[in-house]
Parts: sequence; C-alpha cells; structure tokens
Amino acid sequence: MSDLFGDIPLKKNMQTIAFYNVENLFDIYKDQHTNDNDFIPTSAKKWTDKRYENKLRKLGFAISNIGRKETGKHPAIVGLAEVENAKVIQDLLNSKHLNEYDYDYVHYESPDERGIDVALMYDKTAFKVSHSESYMVLLTNDNGATDYTRDILLVSGNLDGEPMHIIVNHWSSRREGTQESESKRLASSEKVGHIITLLRTQNNNSKIVIIGDFNDEPHNNSIIRLIENHGLYNPFETMRSYNRGTVSRYRRWSLFDQIFFTTNFFKSSKDEFEYYNANIFDEDFLKQFRGKFKGAPFRTYVGKKYKGGYSDHFPVYAVFKK
Repeated sequence: MSDLFGDIPLKKNMQTIAFYNVENLFDIYKDQHTNDNDFIPTSAKKWTDKRYENKLRKLGFAISNIGRKETGKHPAIVGLAEVENAKVIQDLLNSKHLNEYDYDYVHYESPDERGIDVALMYDKTAFKVSHSESYMVLLTNDNGATDYTRDILLVSGNLDGEPMHIIVNHWSSRREGTQESESKRLASSEKVGHIITLLRTQNNNSKIVIIGDFNDEPHNNSIIRLIENHGLYNPFETMRSYNRGTVSRYRRWSLFDQIFFTTNFFKSSKDEFEYYNANIFDEDFLKQFRGKFKGAPFRTYVGKKYKGGYSDHFPVYAVFKK
C-alpha cells in the first residue's frame, strides 16, 4: 500500500469511482489490425519493454492513490481510455502497485482507427458486475465514409450491494478543429442519452454515473444538453479555472475529463450511496516539475522524445458515501 498520504483511516462506508485517460497504453507488439506503428521497439519512439513496464508501474501507483485521501483506500471503480487491448489492462492490473488488489476488468475491442479502447477496471470485493454492453457511435466523414471511433461502454452491477450503472466514454477529439468536430461529440452525447433512457425504461430510479474524456468542457453543447435533457448533475462545472484542468495544451487548461450522475445520489435513504465530493487528481507527482510547462501533466512522450511520465491527462474522481 502506498504511503503517499500517510496513514488515513479506512472508511468502509465510502467508495471512489474514477476515470483516467492513460494516453496510448500500447503493448510493444505489432498488431495487424490497428495503427500502432509508433509503439513498437523499432519505431522512432523506441517503445521498449522497459519503457512499457515503467509506464505500467507509474500508472498503477497513480490509480492506487486516487480517492485515498478521502477514503483511506484504492478506488472501487476506474474507467480507462486509450488502452490498446485486453493484454495491456491485464498487465496494468498485474503491475507493482495494483497486484495486491482484487481488480478485474470489462473491455470490448472497438473499431477505433487508432486501435484505442475504453475499459472499466473494478475491485471484485466491492463491485459485482451483472451486465455489460458496448454501444457503437455511428459517424461519417465529409465524404460519407464511416468514421470509426471508440464505443461507449455500459457496465451494470452492484457497488457494496447497491445497483448502479457506469457509462464509460472517450468522445471524438478536436484534432480537426473544435467546430468542425463538434457534431461527432454531439452524436456521442445523444448515444449516452439513449442509454440513459433505456436504463430508466427498465427502472425509473436507476442510479447512473457517466465518466470519461469528453473532449468538451462542462459548458459545451454536448455536455450541457446531456445534463439538461436527462436531469443529471455535473460537479465539474465549477472546477475549471485558468490555472487548473485535466489537460494542458500550450499552457491553456481544459477540463475534458469529467464525472456526472443522476440526481438520486442526493436523496438517498440511509443505507444507499450519496454523493460526497469530486475532484481532479492532480497531485504534484503527476506534474512536470520544471521548465516552461511546469505544472502540466507529466507525459510519457512529447512528440518522439521520451520523458518517462504518466499521461497527458490528470485522472478525475467522485467519492460516494453511505
């Protein structure tokens, strides 16, 4: 167990749900079906076994500490983005700082052109999975061809005996430009709305937590519409400031990684989970500690230059309390 925060008493009545875009978690092997040419030992990036193991160890250390300050323990549930396949998730769970915990995972191969998927890792002693499903977002390019993107992952189960649904997202990036790509994120937003509606058809009082890298801010249309149309609460609306976020590009912060949920996490009965708090997990060890990008996420690579860091995103988390 990590002593990053010293001895914090274990809170049995609290659990952490987290999300982490782990930035290009690829194994070192060439995959014929994905565009992973940058992440093999013979590439310009020289993605070797040693570098891969270092990244796994660092990510494991970060994940094991998310929410520990509040709960005294590792997170019960962690959504992941930018994992190449099931193997890298298993390697992560077997890594130094996570192998002592009883983590398992849910993962489906998605048709994303870069070969990166979303997944959900969970502590089997806290969360029992009852159902999982992968939803495709149908997008087309300007020329009418299918634009393959990450699927949206739904995992349903019981957290300490209480039924809950987790929806994991990694929406289309802004690479082509924010306006140019907005329709793709709106399509993903609608798909999430569709999943929420389906869950509420089965049980109107479903407790649903939506987590992910949305590539949009809390005030953007794709998020606002989802929140307003489905009566959700987004604690990250008030969190972004000029000097804080989850991603930093050219010294400008964005809050693309968020967690929001149904409002029945506020009016629970005594033995049910209620929302306690949410935050960006931006501890100093995850940051660049010097240079002009001091304070930004400490990355594995900058371009082709190996830095040996964690990810270009900070994780986010929400704590729930019985």
